[in-house]
Amino acid sequence: MAVTKVGVVGYGYWGPNLARNFYELPSAELVAVADAKPERLKQAQGKYTQLIAKTDYRELFKLDLDAVVVATPPATHYQIAKECLEHNLHVLVEKPITLKSVDALELVELAAARGLTLMVGHTFEYNAAVHALKKYIDSGELGEIYYLDTARLNLGLFQRDSNVMWDLAPHDISILLYLLGKRPISVSAQGMACVFDGIYDVAYVNLVFPGNISAFVHVSWLDPCKVRRITVVGSKKMAVYNDVESENKIKIYDKGVNSHEYTNGSFGEFQCSYHSGDITIPSIRFTEPLREECQHFIESIVNQTEPSSDGRDGLEVVKILETAQHSMSNGQTHQAISW
Repeated sequence: MAVTKVGVVGYGYWGPNLARNFYELPSAELVAVADAKPERLKQAQGKYTQLIAKTDYRELFKLDLDAVVVATPPATHYQIAKECLEHNLHVLVEKPITLKSVDALELVELAAARGLTLMVGHTFEYNAAVHALKKYIDSGELGEIYYLDTARLNLGLFQRDSNVMWDLAPHDISILLYLLGKRPISVSAQGMACVFDGIYDVAYVNLVFPGNISAFVHVSWLDPCKVRRITVVGSKKMAVYNDVESENKIKIYDKGVNSHEYTNGSFGEFQCSYHSGDITIPSIRFTEPLREECQHFIESIVNQTEPSSDGRDGLEVVKILETAQHSMSNGQTHQAISW
């Protein structure tokens, strides 16, 4: 059976993980890596001796590849992905797909016009724990969803050409879109530049979804503890997904509060009843999400099907981030998202 020949553009922070997965997939062949830094290419060829290494990614267009993975800094995503699509290559591009929604839309339309697969690396959409959490939400076991709260905190990595919201929030925003299956109506955001002037290293984003569901996203490059947590609060139960845990990544808490009818009288008539039951820890068969993502990309190409995290998925995330950035610059007011 023919394998899909893949090239990787960018062998810095995330590129080596992508290269490893495509190298190990039976349905793919890792043919080439491009990176502007020769020392990175030397590192790649040290691991994969048959690998073709190029300092100019355009050299990959001469190698009869089927697909290219773009793992370069976000500011370069649009131009590289566009050129790859123009050379009839299927493209998997890391998050965020672009830094402008108009550029993301152009990539989506270009891929559609040429019948090519365009996929964005929203890795958590391929995480078994996130899939399990969505099942709990969709089943109604948590009841009516009141709100969601996400925290993605760490010390570093600071970036000169980005800010913490564009770096970390795409993960949580893509998870929220997947979990709720709907797009937010509006967003507000607040950012702080603590270390370098003009570069937000802490940000708070508030999203309002249909059904009066709120979601709060907290991201930081300036926190002493590594936190990767999502809390879902429902009318019946509450759920916590903690990605830092090696096991027991999801816990379902049978906790809640019920209000009782009361009249405008004494304080004693204002009554609530609380319940606190068992904590359920579902068993989750966990596989590397990035492996699932890479396999899904290959399957989408071979089967000519839309990937779960397709270009429009990436476009939606960029639109939300653009609007949040606008809110930051305009007094943290709620901004309607234009869909």
